[in-house]
Amino acid sequence: MKKIDLIDTISKQSNIKRSEAKNSIEIILEEISLAIISGKGVEVRGFGGFQKRHRKSRIGINPKTGEKAEVSEKFVPFFKPGKLLKKAVNKG
Repeated sequence: MKKIDLIDTISKQSNIKRSEAKNSIEIILEEISLAIISGKGVEVRGFGGFQKRHRKSRIGINPKTGEKAEVSEKFVPFFKPGKLLKKAVNKG
């Protein structure tokens, strides 16, 4: 599902204008992004949590050339699914 599909679905199910649904989705995604960036993270019970994780520097290998290169340390976004989401995925 793409962002546009999500906007259309919310608009139809909530009986609101498409522009209002789009604005709502944009605000939600922006707030989740800001919370991850700040290090607070976001937890949605039953769905999962979004946070940032630290990755140490390491030696990586270029798959095309086989050449070794150093990959610097960095932070990456991380999603941990909740219990209910895990159960739903494993059922279907």
